Amino acid sequence: MPLSRYGGIYGPAELDLLQRVFDRLCDERRLAKKDREQRDQLAAQVIHVFDDGVTEEADLLRVMSKRRRA
Repeated sequence: MPLSRYGGIYGPAELDLLQRVFDRLCDERRLAKKDREQRDQLAAQVIHVFDDGVTEEADLLRVMSKRRRA
């Protein structure tokens, strides 16, 4: 069930998952901390996909990887 029904409130487990996915994607895309605009866009995309119901870590990584190739 998408968490967007809860107004974007995430528990510790969801926040940990989102952080792991974000960190891994930043590493894969070689986004440095100084690339703030790109990192902000990536974070928004990860949260959007998560809110759309892709809540498993492996699935989230796969969907985000496909988005980069598209």
